[in-house]
Amino acid sequence: MLIRCLIALLSLAAALRAEPTAPIKVKVVILAMFEVGDDTGDKPGEFQFWVEREKLDRVIPLPAAYHPVRANADGSVIGIVTGMGNIRAAATVMALGLDPRFDFSQAYWLVAGISGADPHDVSVGSAVWADWVVDGDLGHEIDAREKPAEWSTGYFPFMRKAPYEQPRKEQNIGEAYQLDPGLVDWAYALTKDTSLEDSAGLKEKRALYAGLPNAQTPPRVLKGATLSALTFWHGALLNEWANRWVAYHSEGRANYMTSAMEDTGTLQALTWLARAGKADVRRALVLRTASNYDMQWPGATAEQSINGEDHAAYSGYMPSLEAAHKVGSQVVHALLKDWDRYATELPKP
Repeated sequence: MLIRCLIALLSLAAALRAEPTAPIKVKVVILAMFEVGDDTGDKPGEFQFWVEREKLDRVIPLPAAYHPVRANADGSVIGIVTGMGNIRAAATVMALGLDPRFDFSQAYWLVAGISGADPHDVSVGSAVWADWVVDGDLGHEIDAREKPAEWSTGYFPFMRKAPYEQPRKEQNIGEAYQLDPGLVDWAYALTKDTSLEDSAGLKEKRALYAGLPNAQTPPRVLKGATLSALTFWHGALLNEWANRWVAYHSEGRANYMTSAMEDTGTLQALTWLARAGKADVRRALVLRTASNYDMQWPGATAEQSINGEDHAAYSGYMPSLEAAHKVGSQVVHALLKDWDRYATELPKP
């Protein structure tokens, strides 16, 4: 018994003297927001193509986050599913960023997911690099049936007394984030001529939007703002609100194009991780691909439009997943190819 105790103590002492394992030096982080089932081999969500095609075969448990980490052989590229909504995205990114097993000091962060799209600017199946990310939840609201008659909406910015009140008051509570312009322009220039998947289903959906020429173009790569809100909103009136809301919070510098649910949460977490010296928020990119339009087509109601297709079977669902990987992976591969340069220098067009 005494001998076994001595052996155990010696083993413990040896373990304590052992050199700590060096953290994994991450170059690119892929952030998807949902997966339908397993990470591989079944109906895909936002994560599956990345896992299968970028060989993210290693599974690294992360109990404090929504989903385990997936990594390639050397850990240079990792990915994770954040969970849907700003709250889960922020919590997952913060848990990942604070994990001592990883070194994110030079890592680039790529959000790649599907979205709604403004048919005034975007056709279904297209991919949009976000230059601005604006929050759609921070505000005050009066039910539209009780709002003053002269107001266009009962929803108005936080700590303001009316919709779009001027001068705009910056609260610094995560209302809007402008992504690094040089990095965004570089990603757009690199991918803008990418040929994206078209299909009979996409053509049929586009044809409904008569009189909106940008909604009827074949899928393409664009650059514009995304609006991030927990509510899955829909309809022409809310599309008008989204455009005005984004213009207001960017002081006229951004044009709303896509709607999603997570990206201000992700950028808030990265902002605080950067403040703690754990990440570089300037290295964040957001790529949103259009699985559906955010409003009805001419002659239809908002209810007909939002309920016209099952959310898991949008005509643009599979093409938008393909577009997210096809466009986003070009950026990942370019960063890795010229890592000696991009480790210390942000790409520029």
